[in-house]
Amino acid sequence: MDNEFRATTICAVKRNGKTAICGDGQVTMSQSVIFKSNAKKVRRIYGGKVVVGFAGSVVDAISLCDKFEEMLNKYSGNLVKSAVELAGLWRDDKVARQLNAMMIVADKDTMLLLSGSGEVMEPQDGVCAIGSGGNYAFAAAKALLQNTKLTAKAIATKSLLIASEICVFTNSNIIVEEV
Repeated sequence: MDNEFRATTICAVKRNGKTAICGDGQVTMSQSVIFKSNAKKVRRIYGGKVVVGFAGSVVDAISLCDKFEEMLNKYSGNLVKSAVELAGLWRDDKVARQLNAMMIVADKDTMLLLSGSGEVMEPQDGVCAIGSGGNYAFAAAKALLQNTKLTAKAIATKSLLIASEICVFTNSNIIVEEV
């Protein structure tokens, strides 16, 4: 039996100078047990100037989040430089290379997706999502962004709610942070 804990769905939307990152609260053990329903997978770091949302193995994601904050401190809050340096560490370090997680990070100017293979990507159209329900949240966010005048925060939240109705690994206990 796979006893690894997984954190599931994160969605980020950038609109009108604001970026919202939204995450559900479900942590699933193996493929069948909801271990926790109110986990906080979206948080502010670097003095509240950067928002991070993570999905994947919980321990790995928290470890990467901590390493990313170390990079932010080292590079004076430069989000892109910190992300690129973390990606290099992720690829080159034997321990980091084994980490099974993804992150979406954002400051007031930039939103980036950091993948488990050490990639750094700026999302097209200001929308991205990760985790088990990520594709559902991504599709909902793109549709809402293109067809409504809702704020980034409202779109991210509604997208997670839609994903929670479709994906068994996503719940409606939502945390959203905006920068």
